[in-house]
Amino acid sequence: MSEIAAGYAFDGPALDLGALLWDGACHPDAPVRVPLAALNRHGLVAGATGTGKTKTLQLIAEQLSAQGVPVFLADIKGDVSGISEPGQDGGKVRARAAEVGQTWEAKGFPCVFYALGGTGPGIPVRATVTGFGPLLLSKVLQLNRTQEQSLGLIFHYADAKGLELVDLKDLRAVVAFLVSDTGKAELRGIGGLSTVTAGVILRSITALEQQGAGAFFGEPEFDTGELLRTANDGRGIVSVLELPAVQDRPQLFSTFLMWLLADLFHDLPEVGDPERPKLVFFLDEAHLLFKDASKAFLESITQTVRLIRSKGVGVFFVTQTPKDVPADVLAQLGNRVQHALRAFTPDDAKALKATVRTFPNSPYDLEEVLTGLGTGEAVVTVLSETGAPTPVAATRMRAPESLMGPVAPDVLDAAVKASPLYGRYAEAVDRESAYEKLTAEQRAAEAAAEEAAARAAAGEEPAGPAGRPGGAARPGAPARPGGTASSGGTGARAPEEEPSLVEQVVGSGIFRSLARSVGTQLGREITRSLFGTARRRR
Repeated sequence: MSEIAAGYAFDGPALDLGALLWDGACHPDAPVRVPLAALNRHGLVAGATGTGKTKTLQLIAEQLSAQGVPVFLADIKGDVSGISEPGQDGGKVRARAAEVGQTWEAKGFPCVFYALGGTGPGIPVRATVTGFGPLLLSKVLQLNRTQEQSLGLIFHYADAKGLELVDLKDLRAVVAFLVSDTGKAELRGIGGLSTVTAGVILRSITALEQQGAGAFFGEPEFDTGELLRTANDGRGIVSVLELPAVQDRPQLFSTFLMWLLADLFHDLPEVGDPERPKLVFFLDEAHLLFKDASKAFLESITQTVRLIRSKGVGVFFVTQTPKDVPADVLAQLGNRVQHALRAFTPDDAKALKATVRTFPNSPYDLEEVLTGLGTGEAVVTVLSETGAPTPVAATRMRAPESLMGPVAPDVLDAAVKASPLYGRYAEAVDRESAYEKLTAEQRAAEAAAEEAAARAAAGEEPAGPAGRPGGAARPGAPARPGGTASSGGTGARAPEEEPSLVEQVVGSGIFRSLARSVGTQLGREITRSLFGTARRRR
């Protein structure tokens, strides 16, 4: 026991997790801690439902805020909002504090509450489709590898032509254009887009909109730099993303969390190993990110997690068992808090053995310990100040000092509207983007076609490119095929087939003109990160 306790005696600032459990007893004189400087080395909080994972997140978030470190938390069930209010004193809290040697004091912490697209209480968090990128959107749309590659091609075209994809109707318009008779030629040199694949993408977009997810894509796009703020008193702001209203769409919100992380990644400068993190990001329901994920998606997660550490951001994956996280990602999670696991089925037993193998050698019988832990107890190992793993420690966790439960709806609503960010993000903006540009060009082409049809019905010759009847040659231009060179002769014109309406629209050159002309400075500046998210200049 003394050897384990010595492994958690750090010199620098650290967060207190709890007290050591050994031989059935809790030892308040043997605190289990994690160095503040090690929290950008990432971590895992795991355990079966109801074992105390959420309270552990709350406990860590409180202490990070007190140390001046901003925190991001996803509130899946709606019970994390209490971190903004002082906790309720009582016998159970006092008993736990006495067991672990904690001086407990009721405290609330500075919070900002967000909601995806304004669905539910919170400041709306939106992303443009351009900003979200093809790789993450493919995950949301549940596309296969071939369809994912085709979506990447669509984004490449839109980026190059300055067709900014703000919302889903913009994406639908570009997809429809690229499989039209006119638009097909645009991608011919770089692979093309099949009508079958386009149909799948369009149907997936429609299904996503029917789930109400259209509100998540649009403007104003959320600036993830807002997550790095501190309060006037120096404490880190806890950003709580309220998700109860969308908890039936877990793949959507888990992928959206990855967008937030990816956007932070390519905007932050390199800082190496700071004394304290710039932000600690808790990614809840992490197993949903990896379920049915493509190889490219998994590679992007792995690389983002590996590289974002040097930008001062710590990422904690929150899930039920370590086996939910791919080995390449798990290998980068140096801080581990494993709550109780159950072994009721053969699959449970297999998961238990796999979990034990992910821990360093230990004097504990971890299979026995992990199945016998009570609520609010966990097996812990973290990285020391030197970067070496600490001894495995069974731990009784401290009690959070903030409210362990949700705040009242009216209190939450008042907190949301009192934030200075509310006015910045509350109202959606629908400016001109790809849909409006393509629609305007299509209407112009249809008007030209209607005019040509009216002229034909009146017995007039159709207007040429500059309104010249019969498409007469420009000065100095060669005569039209089928006509006769005018050297005084009167040769008869060869009969011409009346063009169809579609041919008239295409022949008007409107769409081809669009494809040439819509390349804007914005489009040329779009570059994409590991996740294919658009890099913005702030």
